[in-house]
Amino acid sequence: MSKSEENKTRNLTSKDFGDNFIWGVSTAAYQIEGSHNKNGKSASIWDDFSSKKGTIYQDQDGTIACDFYERYKEDILLMKSMHITNFRFSISWTRILPNGVGEVNKEGVGFYNNVINFCLECGITPWVTLYHWDLPQILEDKGGWANREIVSWFSEFATVCATSFGDRVKNWMVLNEPMVFTGAGYFLGVHAPGKKGLKYFLPAVHHAVLCQAKGGRILRELVENATIGTTFSCSQITPHSSKKRDLVAAKKADAMLNRLFIEPSLGLGYPIEDVSVLKRIEKYCKPEDKEDSIFEFDFIGVQNYTREIVKHSHFVPYLKAKIIKASNRNVKITQMDWEVYPPSIYKMLKKFDAYPGVKSVIVTENGAAFNDVVVNEGVYDEDRTAYLQDYIKEVKRAKEKGVNVNGYFVWTFTDNFEWAEGYYPRFGLVHVDFETQKRSIKKSGHWYSKLIKPLKKEKPMETSV
Repeated sequence: MSKSEENKTRNLTSKDFGDNFIWGVSTAAYQIEGSHNKNGKSASIWDDFSSKKGTIYQDQDGTIACDFYERYKEDILLMKSMHITNFRFSISWTRILPNGVGEVNKEGVGFYNNVINFCLECGITPWVTLYHWDLPQILEDKGGWANREIVSWFSEFATVCATSFGDRVKNWMVLNEPMVFTGAGYFLGVHAPGKKGLKYFLPAVHHAVLCQAKGGRILRELVENATIGTTFSCSQITPHSSKKRDLVAAKKADAMLNRLFIEPSLGLGYPIEDVSVLKRIEKYCKPEDKEDSIFEFDFIGVQNYTREIVKHSHFVPYLKAKIIKASNRNVKITQMDWEVYPPSIYKMLKKFDAYPGVKSVIVTENGAAFNDVVVNEGVYDEDRTAYLQDYIKEVKRAKEKGVNVNGYFVWTFTDNFEWAEGYYPRFGLVHVDFETQKRSIKKSGHWYSKLIKPLKKEKPMETSV
């Protein structure tokens, strides 16, 4: 493709997506709020996990993060100036219910009321994620997601959120990326709470599936005119070769990474036929659980960043499948060692949209971390700008091919605390100096602002009578 042709393909406008397409940004409570113990908030599993030496890059933590708790008005006004009209954020369970259950913390509820009200005052629609990984440590001490009681605990949390905010918040997401918080947190141990092994992972998966549906039912019952979804991390899985064993490995990886949580919610059960170890999940199931796992979501949130190349590996337990690191494949990568591969988002949108029972799909996260450099108080992040252009172009292609995709949210608004990677990877449209908390809109932020800026409606021509 010539340079002129390449530039032409990047000449996107919001008009290409229709008047009702939703444009926004996504964030999460622990990654931006800070004020980790202020006004009655208790410790979450991420407060505990990041306090342990060696768990987080350079032993960093989210105790201050972006100081959104104190600076929410500044950030929301900045969103408004950038024409961002949809803001996805999560509710910190430990601000609302410091003991996990029981007494409601009025100051925590008050904070989110202030955020929601100020969003609405600024013409910004709030999109709330119930659970974005920050389980109260007091509940983790009782087994966390591996304890079936989590269904009751989560139900209480969801009920408090629905009754406290549902009069103004109409757009909800139940869970954020359950495959990541169960896989990284309860199998590999690289995320909070740091548990390892099938004995934690399998019950955590099943209980998350039950909470996914239960949360949806609670919101449906308590929030009038609610639009309810949940979000899934997903990656296009490509076999390393056409050899049968690589094809089988890729199929297993796809079942675990892309199908494990969507299919139970649709009544299809777990993909046991492709990953036999999942049969062991049956020991945690009750007869009514298959029915209780089902919920008719209004939309599915697709969160895609990259694709994975998978090959057979005899040494990997259970799956016999190994992901080949992008940095070993001579491809363009981000700071996360993820391949920049725009067609992956097209493939994932098509994949999820193809399920019978999926009404609508929304890209609830997409973005990239690159090594940003501040020059004369500006950040000229050409790589991120190109990434967003090319991935959004693939969203447009999916829409043109008949995929019912109705929105796109950038991850993320400001640089933030990126879990085990700390503050090293910068995903934001807005640069944050974490020493001074100064915000600077990056080139990618200016580009996105221009893309989503409402087009002025032409006045009708006057005609003489």
